Amino acid sequence: MSRPTARVLTLLELLQSGGTRTVAELADRLGVDERTVRRYADHLLDLDVPVESVRGRYGGYRLAPGYRLPPLMLSDDEALAVLLGLVAGRRLGLATEAATAGETAAAKIRRVLPARLRARLDTVLDTLALTAPGGAEPAAPDSAVLLTLADAVRHHRPVAFRHTAAGGRATVRTLHPYGLVVHSGRWYVTGALVPGGEDRTFRLDRVAEARTLPGSFSPPAGVDPAERVLTGFATARYRYEVVLRIAGSVEEVRTRLPASVAVVTKPPAARDGEPTDPDDPAGWLHVELHVERLDWLPGVLAALDLPFAVERPAELRDLVAALAGRLHRSALRDPW
Repeated sequence: MSRPTARVLTLLELLQSGGTRTVAELADRLGVDERTVRRYADHLLDLDVPVESVRGRYGGYRLAPGYRLPPLMLSDDEALAVLLGLVAGRRLGLATEAATAGETAAAKIRRVLPARLRARLDTVLDTLALTAPGGAEPAAPDSAVLLTLADAVRHHRPVAFRHTAAGGRATVRTLHPYGLVVHSGRWYVTGALVPGGEDRTFRLDRVAEARTLPGSFSPPAGVDPAERVLTGFATARYRYEVVLRIAGSVEEVRTRLPASVAVVTKPPAARDGEPTDPDDPAGWLHVELHVERLDWLPGVLAALDLPFAVERPAELRDLVAALAGRLHRSALRDPW
């Protein structure tokens, strides 16, 4: 959008707030001279916006009484896509100027949406958590499912839905939902199954026919839906359970083994703020992960460039030794 057009729309926003605005005030807010303000007012008149000129010492411009912009004609899917794009950009670390522009744009869109749709979209935004972006192919959920689950999260209502597992088996689940999470391009709902209270996380692109149920529940104090989803990935059942000891900080380990891959716990000394001693294995970090294959781990551990020890499985020790041997032979090889 060109700057003059943006300023004309900003002028309309200022006049929409009500009352009479002096030309001097508008010029100051828009960063232009008073003659330009008058030209912008003429542009609004050309667009059939009823801008009135008020004469006198405290004169200026105002909108005709009773004038309001008509509701923005967006479908649920369209409005959800626009607002989620703006909010996701802000939460995932856009530059400050771009994030501010996204925030004001979202506010403008919300203001002209029908009240029913605005309330439902606010529910989604208030219940949404986002993790760091990843490389997975985006999998968009059904908007009706997303809006229903968001409403259940906000109002602590049980929800029932049909879930199709990766193998194609469909089941009906009842959940006390704690939150919605977007991770690596995919949407998830996390909560406790009913009955039984088992912690579960479901991909929304595998969920259909969601509906809220009578009653309510109290979520656990301090529950963090994003952390629950990431921990679920790190502790999922795979072929190998890997246990490591690493001498370094949590931040250093996370550069190669993120929360969605590994669970990292600190020894008591590290929790008290004492630095890790590379010569004292008792102070090393405890790292656990569940993987289907081991062949990628030796390279990751080498890239960490930190002292480490493999507690289990023994196969990983063999793979690390094999990589070390290859690197040693390469270092000694004559480059011709």
